[in-house]
Amino acid sequence: MIEQIYTYFTIDTVYIWLNLGVLPFWFVLIVFPQSHISRFFITSIFPLLILSLSYVYLLYVAYLDGYDFLQNFKLYLGLIEITNLFENQLFLVLFWVHFLAINLFCGGWIVKDSQMYGVNRLLLSLPLIITYLIGPMGLTIYWVIRIFYAKRLSLYD
Repeated sequence: MIEQIYTYFTIDTVYIWLNLGVLPFWFVLIVFPQSHISRFFITSIFPLLILSLSYVYLLYVAYLDGYDFLQNFKLYLGLIEITNLFENQLFLVLFWVHFLAINLFCGGWIVKDSQMYGVNRLLLSLPLIITYLIGPMGLTIYWVIRIFYAKRLSLYD
């Protein structure tokens, strides 16, 4: 059975499923941020658990393929080394799962935090869409919006 899963879930297939799989979570975050579905499924550990399981599967595939995990530490040595790492499709998809998980976590945090300050749902959709696409910029835009709703400038919370 594991061989059947291994042959079906190629790197390309996993990449496609990851991209399609996060879309419903982001849809609920953007369109229904204050719903019970959002609270129980999106801003909980559930989506991160799914992404973690796919990450573990990709690590297992890498192990079976004889991937040298020690070479990952070269990414801190310079741009040439990280460029060489990104030539490997498996490393690239592992990085992509990492990116999707962090952006989704940030989107969930934005929704939870916006509920504390009563941020307008329509206004909230802009930083959520930008967080989905380019993570840190969406957080920065949300922080600027949050200043006006919190009526104070706070660099930590």
